[in-house]
Amino acid sequence: MTKVYPNAANAKIAPAYEPERLKLSGSDQEDATVLTVWKKSLLLNCNGFTVFDNKGNLVFRVDNYLAGHKGEIVLMDACGKPLLTIRRKRLSLGDNWVVYDGETAVNPLFCVRKNVSILNNNKCLAHVTSANNGKGASKNYDNKNAMLYQVEGSYGQRCCAVYDNKRRRVAEIKRKEAAVGGVALGVDVFRLIVQPEIDTSMAMAFVILLDQMYGTSSFSRRSI
Repeated sequence: MTKVYPNAANAKIAPAYEPERLKLSGSDQEDATVLTVWKKSLLLNCNGFTVFDNKGNLVFRVDNYLAGHKGEIVLMDACGKPLLTIRRKRLSLGDNWVVYDGETAVNPLFCVRKNVSILNNNKCLAHVTSANNGKGASKNYDNKNAMLYQVEGSYGQRCCAVYDNKRRRVAEIKRKEAAVGGVALGVDVFRLIVQPEIDTSMAMAFVILLDQMYGTSSFSRRSI
Protein backbone atom coordinates (compact mmCIF):
# COMPACT_ATOMS: atom_id res chain seq x y z
CA MET A 1 0.00 0.00 0.00
CA THR A 2 1.44 3.36 -1.04
CA LYS A 3 1.96 5.74 1.84
CA VAL A 4 0.31 9.12 1.44
CA TYR A 5 1.91 12.06 3.19
CA PRO A 6 0.49 15.59 3.43
CA ASN A 7 1.66 18.20 0.95
CA ALA A 8 3.46 20.83 3.00
CA ALA A 9 2.75 23.47 0.35
CA ASN A 10 -1.01 23.07 0.66
CA ALA A 11 -1.53 21.85 4.21
CA LYS A 12 -1.44 24.20 7.18
CA ILE A 13 1.29 22.38 9.04
CA ALA A 14 4.58 23.44 10.50
CA PRO A 15 7.84 22.53 8.72
CA ALA A 16 10.36 20.27 10.40
CA TYR A 17 11.83 22.10 13.37
CA GLU A 18 12.65 21.80 17.03
CA PRO A 19 9.41 22.87 18.79
CA GLU A 20 9.41 26.05 20.81
CA ARG A 21 10.50 25.67 24.41
CA LEU A 22 8.40 27.25 27.16
CA LYS A 23 9.26 28.47 30.63
CA LEU A 24 7.15 26.35 32.96
CA SER A 25 5.99 27.44 36.39
CA GLY A 26 6.25 25.49 39.62
CA SER A 27 8.83 22.73 39.88
CA ASP A 28 9.64 22.79 36.15
CA GLN A 29 11.98 25.76 35.98
CA GLU A 30 13.92 24.66 32.95
CA ASP A 31 13.00 25.69 29.44
CA ALA A 32 10.89 22.78 28.31
CA THR A 33 9.01 21.70 25.23
CA VAL A 34 5.35 20.97 25.92
CA LEU A 35 3.65 18.82 23.30
CA THR A 36 0.10 17.51 23.07
CA VAL A 37 0.00 13.86 22.01
CA TRP A 38 -3.18 12.51 20.42
CA LYS A 39 -3.30 8.76 20.06
CA LYS A 40 -4.86 8.85 16.62
CA SER A 41 -3.62 8.88 13.04
CA LEU A 42 -4.63 11.65 10.66
CA LEU A 43 -5.15 9.08 7.90
CA LEU A 44 -8.06 6.70 7.47
CA ASN A 45 -7.47 2.98 8.04
CA CYS A 46 -4.39 3.77 10.12
CA ASN A 47 -3.53 3.75 13.78
CA GLY A 48 -0.87 5.95 15.28
CA PHE A 49 -0.13 9.28 16.92
CA THR A 50 -0.54 12.95 16.05
CA VAL A 51 1.55 15.43 18.02
CA PHE A 52 1.04 19.20 18.26
CA ASP A 53 3.05 22.01 19.83
CA ASN A 54 1.64 24.67 22.16
CA LYS A 55 0.44 26.74 19.17
CA GLY A 56 -1.48 23.88 17.60
CA ASN A 57 1.08 23.20 14.86
CA LEU A 58 1.59 19.62 13.77
CA VAL A 59 5.06 18.49 14.87
CA PHE A 60 5.19 14.68 14.71
CA ARG A 61 3.02 11.94 13.29
CA VAL A 62 2.88 8.16 13.25
CA ASP A 63 0.69 6.44 10.68
CA ASN A 64 0.81 2.70 11.21
CA TYR A 65 -0.54 1.04 8.07
CA LEU A 66 -2.26 -2.19 9.01
CA ALA A 67 -0.88 -3.90 5.92
CA GLY A 68 2.64 -2.67 6.57
CA HIS A 69 5.62 -4.35 8.19
CA LYS A 70 4.84 -5.79 11.59
CA GLY A 71 7.22 -4.77 14.32
CA GLU A 72 8.30 -1.58 12.52
CA ILE A 73 7.05 1.91 13.31
CA VAL A 74 8.22 5.17 11.71
CA LEU A 75 8.15 8.51 13.53
CA MET A 76 7.75 11.32 11.00
CA ASP A 77 7.85 15.09 11.13
CA ALA A 78 4.89 17.24 10.04
CA CYS A 79 5.82 16.94 6.37
CA GLY A 80 6.09 13.15 6.44
CA LYS A 81 9.89 12.95 6.58
CA PRO A 82 11.02 9.86 8.53
CA LEU A 83 12.92 10.86 11.65
CA LEU A 84 13.26 7.56 13.51
CA THR A 85 12.40 3.95 12.76
CA ILE A 86 11.54 1.68 15.65
CA ARG A 87 11.98 -2.04 15.09
CA ARG A 88 11.33 -5.00 17.36
CA LYS A 89 14.53 -6.89 18.03
CA ARG A 90 14.22 -10.40 16.64
CA LEU A 91 15.37 -13.56 18.34
CA SER A 92 15.65 -11.90 21.72
CA LEU A 93 14.19 -12.75 25.09
CA GLY A 94 11.61 -10.28 26.38
CA ASP A 95 10.25 -7.13 24.78
CA ASN A 96 13.26 -5.48 23.10
CA TRP A 97 13.28 -2.71 20.50
CA VAL A 98 15.96 -0.94 18.47
CA VAL A 99 15.71 2.64 17.20
CA TYR A 100 17.38 3.81 13.98
CA ASP A 101 17.96 7.17 12.35
CA GLY A 102 15.49 7.91 9.55
CA GLU A 103 14.55 4.72 7.72
CA THR A 104 17.98 3.13 7.94
CA ALA A 105 18.57 -0.40 9.20
CA VAL A 106 22.21 -0.06 10.24
CA ASN A 107 24.04 1.63 13.12
CA PRO A 108 21.14 1.81 15.60
CA LEU A 109 20.92 4.83 17.86
CA PHE A 110 19.74 3.10 21.03
CA CYS A 111 17.89 0.08 22.38
CA VAL A 112 14.86 -0.06 24.69
CA ARG A 113 13.99 -3.06 26.84
CA LYS A 114 10.80 -3.58 28.81
CA ASN A 115 11.43 -4.13 32.50
CA VAL A 116 10.31 -7.59 33.56
CA SER A 117 11.66 -7.66 37.10
CA ILE A 118 9.33 -9.30 39.60
CA LEU A 119 10.58 -6.96 42.34
CA ASN A 120 9.44 -3.78 40.61
CA ASN A 121 9.41 -1.55 43.67
CA ASN A 122 10.47 1.58 41.81
CA LYS A 123 7.81 1.11 39.11
CA CYS A 124 10.44 0.91 36.39
CA LEU A 125 8.83 0.44 32.98
CA ALA A 126 11.76 0.34 30.56
CA HIS A 127 15.53 0.66 30.26
CA VAL A 128 17.24 2.58 27.44
CA THR A 129 20.77 1.56 26.52
CA SER A 130 23.27 2.65 23.90
CA ALA A 131 23.80 0.72 20.68
CA ASN A 132 26.96 0.76 18.58
CA ASN A 133 28.18 4.35 18.51
CA GLY A 134 24.87 5.72 19.84
CA LYS A 135 25.10 8.70 17.52
CA GLY A 136 22.53 11.38 18.24
CA ALA A 137 21.01 9.84 21.36
CA SER A 138 23.15 11.30 24.13
CA LYS A 139 26.32 13.27 24.69
CA ASN A 140 27.32 11.29 27.76
CA TYR A 141 28.07 7.74 26.66
CA ASP A 142 30.72 5.93 24.72
CA ASN A 143 30.22 2.29 25.67
CA LYS A 144 27.86 -0.10 23.96
CA ASN A 145 25.00 -1.26 26.20
CA ALA A 146 25.63 1.60 28.65
CA MET A 147 22.50 2.64 30.53
CA LEU A 148 21.20 5.93 29.19
CA TYR A 149 17.71 6.39 30.57
CA GLN A 150 15.16 4.68 32.76
CA VAL A 151 11.39 5.16 32.43
CA GLU A 152 9.30 4.96 35.60
CA GLY A 153 5.65 5.38 36.51
CA SER A 154 2.40 4.17 34.94
CA TYR A 155 1.81 4.48 31.22
CA GLY A 156 -1.79 3.30 31.66
CA GLN A 157 -2.42 6.30 33.90
CA ARG A 158 -0.35 8.55 31.62
CA CYS A 159 1.94 9.41 34.51
CA CYS A 160 5.55 8.59 33.58
CA ALA A 161 8.97 10.15 33.93
CA VAL A 162 12.21 9.56 32.04
CA TYR A 163 15.43 9.82 34.07
CA ASP A 164 18.94 9.95 32.66
CA ASN A 165 21.93 8.15 34.15
CA LYS A 166 22.41 11.04 36.59
CA ARG A 167 18.80 10.69 37.84
CA ARG A 168 17.77 13.95 36.20
CA ARG A 169 14.17 14.02 35.00
CA VAL A 170 14.43 14.79 31.30
CA ALA A 171 10.91 14.02 30.07
CA GLU A 172 7.43 13.41 31.46
CA ILE A 173 4.09 12.07 30.30
CA LYS A 174 1.15 13.71 32.07
CA ARG A 175 -2.61 13.73 31.78
CA LYS A 176 -3.94 16.75 29.93
CA GLU A 177 -6.78 18.87 31.25
CA ALA A 178 -9.42 20.60 29.17
CA ALA A 179 -8.94 24.35 28.76
CA VAL A 180 -12.43 25.01 30.13
CA GLY A 181 -13.32 23.55 33.52
CA GLY A 182 -9.98 21.83 34.10
CA VAL A 183 -11.49 18.39 33.52
CA ALA A 184 -8.92 15.70 32.73
CA LEU A 185 -9.19 14.37 29.20
CA GLY A 186 -9.09 10.68 28.35
CA VAL A 187 -5.88 8.69 28.08
CA ASP A 188 -5.80 9.14 24.30
CA VAL A 189 -4.85 12.82 24.71
CA PHE A 190 -1.96 13.70 27.00
CA ARG A 191 1.04 15.98 27.43
CA LEU A 192 4.67 15.21 26.70
CA ILE A 193 7.05 17.56 28.53
CA VAL A 194 10.63 17.44 27.29
CA GLN A 195 13.58 19.15 28.96
CA PRO A 196 16.51 20.57 26.91
CA GLU A 197 18.78 17.63 27.82
CA ILE A 198 16.93 15.29 25.47
CA ASP A 199 15.71 15.57 21.88
CA THR A 200 11.95 15.77 21.41
CA SER A 201 11.93 13.07 18.73
CA MET A 202 13.71 10.69 21.09
CA ALA A 203 11.18 11.44 23.83
CA MET A 204 8.35 10.74 21.38
CA ALA A 205 10.01 7.44 20.49
CA PHE A 206 9.77 6.51 24.16
CA VAL A 207 6.03 7.25 24.07
CA ILE A 208 5.58 4.97 21.06
CA LEU A 209 7.54 2.19 22.73
CA LEU A 210 5.64 2.48 26.00
CA ASP A 211 2.44 2.14 24.03
CA GLN A 212 3.79 -0.99 22.39
CA MET A 213 4.85 -2.45 25.71
CA TYR A 214 1.96 -1.40 27.92
CA GLY A 215 -0.84 -0.20 25.63
CA THR A 216 -4.05 -2.17 25.21
CA SER A 217 -5.31 -0.76 21.89
CA SER A 218 -5.41 -2.49 18.51
CA PHE A 219 -2.48 -0.30 17.43
CA SER A 220 -0.24 -2.00 19.97
CA ARG A 221 -1.40 -5.51 19.20
CA ARG A 222 -1.21 -5.23 15.42
CA SER A 223 2.19 -3.56 15.34
CA ILE A 224 4.08 -6.42 16.92
